[in-house]
Amino acid sequence: MILEVAVLDVKPGQEKEFEGAFYKAQKIISNMNGYISHQLQKCIEKNNRYILLVNWETLEDHIVGFRASQEYKEWRNLLHHFYEPFPEVEHYQTVYDSAVLINDIKNK
Repeated sequence: MILEVAVLDVKPGQEKEFEGAFYKAQKIISNMNGYISHQLQKCIEKNNRYILLVNWETLEDHIVGFRASQEYKEWRNLLHHFYEPFPEVEHYQTVYDSAVLINDIKNK
């Protein structure tokens, strides 16, 4: 599993419009091949900052399957005009998982 991480700085004063647009856009991404789950979280200290976390089965599911799709064009049209600056997206893979550790402890 791959975790996509994007810090989204929304233009100040456009937070509610962004959240409404994201509500629509999340339906697009959740129907993509290789999609597992996502979270959009809002920063407490900076009212216009969000973090988007998307779990994908593979990196290719995100980079090739989603970003090269027609659906991505709709996603882009809904969301990209809200960002200032444009977000950097990074991908992560698990090194340690507390759920696995807790399960190991319970089974001993």
